[in-house]
Amino acid sequence: MAAEIVNPRSDSSTGHEGAEEPFDPAFALHRGGKMAVQATVPVRDKDDLSLAYTPGVAKVCTAIAEQPELVNDYTWKSNVVAVVTDGTAVLGLGDIGPEASLPVMEGKAILFKQFGGVDAVPIALATTDADEIVETVVRMAPSFGGVNLEDISAPRCFEIERKLQERLDIPVFHDDQHGTAVVTLAALRNAARLTGRTLGELRAVISGAGAAGVAIAKFLLEAGLGDVAVADRKGVVSLDRDDLTPVKRELAEITNKAGLSGSLESALAGADVFIGVSGGTVPEPAVASMAPNSFVFAMANPNPEVHPDIAHKYAAVVATGRSDYPNQINNVLAFPGIFAGALQVRASRITETMKIAAAEALAGVVGDELSADYVIPSPFDERVAPAVTAAVAAAARAEGVARR
Repeated sequence: MAAEIVNPRSDSSTGHEGAEEPFDPAFALHRGGKMAVQATVPVRDKDDLSLAYTPGVAKVCTAIAEQPELVNDYTWKSNVVAVVTDGTAVLGLGDIGPEASLPVMEGKAILFKQFGGVDAVPIALATTDADEIVETVVRMAPSFGGVNLEDISAPRCFEIERKLQERLDIPVFHDDQHGTAVVTLAALRNAARLTGRTLGELRAVISGAGAAGVAIAKFLLEAGLGDVAVADRKGVVSLDRDDLTPVKRELAEITNKAGLSGSLESALAGADVFIGVSGGTVPEPAVASMAPNSFVFAMANPNPEVHPDIAHKYAAVVATGRSDYPNQINNVLAFPGIFAGALQVRASRITETMKIAAAEALAGVVGDELSADYVIPSPFDERVAPAVTAAVAAAARAEGVARR
């Protein structure tokens, strides 16, 4: 028998006679979606209509046909991002499919607009085949100034991003990888500054060898971290293992200078930094075994790998992915400004240098206010997006990938 559909906006209807259920504000907010298309020019009379549409539009179309780069000046292309997913790795929900992913993609789009002034369009694809996703995005690319890949499961996400970067001349950015890495680096820079150390003096352990874990490890090493070991469900990713995927084998070749093997817990002994992007729980004795003045960045939601109350017993700086604790590692601190900066100068791609510039700018917002409970600014700090935007645009120009 088909399930009865309940109106989520009703304050009391549950679909069962005599039963009442509290009003749910989440359903109320999502009713009809969270975004809409809005015109930026008026269409009040026939003169407006003839300019916005035919015959006036034909002049613009002809000019773009003759000089294709004019599309950036006379359409919204240069300020619009495609937020693309296949629904296979949605937040903490996993593989829930394209339709169920749309509320998250809409949310991402409104964050682009709210925090970066960038228009974004949610696009959920009914395929999980990497090549089909690539071909679909390539065919859509003329309509967009950039592509934000979202909630696509590893290891396909690495291949999809790489192939799109090779085939497109607009920024392609998998936020689950790089957004997380940028914010993590910013927080880590400030934590190191607070304790009088440099990145090069730190040894980190990352729990999770998925998209975020791999990207964070590579990015931190690029930024000058002393050493990092990454652990998956079977322990430290090391070259002595014979069960590594190509992505993990590549990771093993550039990480773990200390030659660690075995469990995550054993790797934490004497470590300066713990970064959690996997879920699960790290036993308290393992946290206690870390070096003095350690940092615990336990970012799993809603349950951090190390509860902040436990982490504070041993660590000098504690960060989570949650908004109800200090030092929230939140991607919204990075991706709106990164794309705004890249689009501002019409960059052909987003480089490692641009991402490092974003992290440095984000860390710089904290300034002299630095403290153990404030190594990363709030997403609502109005200084964040302009600082990141300006830094990314300047880095793009310096690196030669800007086109204006």
